[in-house]
Amino acid sequence: MTSETENNKKLEEFFGREYHLLKAYVNSKIKDSVARDAEDIIQDVALKLFSNSHHYSPINNVAGFVYHSIRNKIIDVIRTAKPGNRSHEENESKLIEFAEILYGKPDNSYSEQLKSDLKQTIMGLKPHYRDIIIAVDFEGYSYKEISLETGISEGTLMSRRHRAISLLYKNLKHKKV
Repeated sequence: MTSETENNKKLEEFFGREYHLLKAYVNSKIKDSVARDAEDIIQDVALKLFSNSHHYSPINNVAGFVYHSIRNKIIDVIRTAKPGNRSHEENESKLIEFAEILYGKPDNSYSEQLKSDLKQTIMGLKPHYRDIIIAVDFEGYSYKEISLETGISEGTLMSRRHRAISLLYKNLKHKKV
């Protein structure tokens, strides 16, 4: 028997036997945060796994293989559900909100030069500081979502963001006008 038919048989048996558990797993991960049904996600993964089974070497741990594939699909779905392409006005608004974190509420609006300096300073941060600022403050990801995606603990992510804000404040405090 070839690995393709062995893989298909193993996958078929697993999906038949564990479908309700897979559905519960997906529902526990997506909750109300995604506009996709658990069954849609499972079916998408199953279709991909069955159609590509001839590309895989023999699958020994079917459960791990399937759950890992489903987890990756959930992450993809959550990512695409996030507002990825913000308009210029939305980005400008986020930049002002972030400036307020650094400087407090303004009596008047921030100058264009300060906004430009803030953008440049953010982009000049080390990648792990810049990425956490962009992910949390501009893209709206939670520490938990980032932690699940990267494997970095939430505490470390919070610490990095705090350090990044400190660096931004230090670099911009003389430009507060």
